[in-house]
Amino acid sequence: MRTVTVLGGGSWGTALAVHLARQQHDVRLWARDPALVDEMASVRFNANYLPDIMLPPNVSVTKKIDDALAGSELVVVAVPSHGYRAVVKSAAPHIAHGAVIVSATKGLEVDTHLRMSQIVAQETAGGRPIVVLSGPSFAVEVAYELPTAVLVASNDSAATDLVQTEFRGATFRLYGSDDVIGVELGGAMKNVIAIAAGVVEGLGLGHNALAALITRGLAEITRLACAAGARRDTLAGLSGLGDLVLTCTANLSRNRHVGVELARGRRADAIIAEMKMVAEGVRTTSAAVALGAQYGVELPIAAQMAEVFAGRCDVQTAIHALMLRPQRAEAEIA
Repeated sequence: MRTVTVLGGGSWGTALAVHLARQQHDVRLWARDPALVDEMASVRFNANYLPDIMLPPNVSVTKKIDDALAGSELVVVAVPSHGYRAVVKSAAPHIAHGAVIVSATKGLEVDTHLRMSQIVAQETAGGRPIVVLSGPSFAVEVAYELPTAVLVASNDSAATDLVQTEFRGATFRLYGSDDVIGVELGGAMKNVIAIAAGVVEGLGLGHNALAALITRGLAEITRLACAAGARRDTLAGLSGLGDLVLTCTANLSRNRHVGVELARGRRADAIIAEMKMVAEGVRTTSAAVALGAQYGVELPIAAQMAEVFAGRCDVQTAIHALMLRPQRAEAEIA
């Protein structure tokens, strides 16, 4: 048994807390919203995000971040990317020196275009081992104990081994990697492509179009990741292709849902306003395009989605622009 803190009371944070408690760890679940904390502590489930899943007895819920982190050996950060830095900054003074930090958020910081592990390193002055957890994993399926395989990546092999050991369960399998860049960019970028996949679905463009979009989306993600220093084979694995296929094809995907609604002619802000959970791809799109410009990498799908979100074109125009791009050999860099 280890003491584990999960920062984030959304669906993913709650699912991970429940899963870790099932592995017999002492789990503290921290959430920012005092009303949510009080409700979870009282009724023992998260009515907002996972209403059918009871919290095991060894999950304690708190709104005090110092209490949540006291003596914790593993700290899991599972908050949306737009609030990620603020939470890590608040947590940093209370994280034990020997603790391993697990980043479970898929996204990029909008203003800086940084990956989540880079934010952790900045806010903790690089003083803690950091492990990234990513891969095809809907929170509700993890909570329901449906078979799931994910990837954990770190530059610290001992930290990777620790997370693989302590997170493993009968229905939760973890593979290891040292390609942190590839794992994080794969997890962030697939959300952008999933929004485009939702557009394809919503417009009724067919299976041919969806298959083409997923394939070319993977090429786009791979170009950017490799330019940033990742290995190509990482993007063919769980955190690249695996997560991309899941998010582009499943009805549970929030990002795909945004695309479907865009195809129905709705405005992005109206779609987002009615969603209970965060669709990370909306914010990631502009950051990804900026990151592509930084590395001199063409990202045609992300660029067209950015045009749609900025209100400079509609989804039909965006699809038309992608289809009329100059044709080239499939294996070309651009």
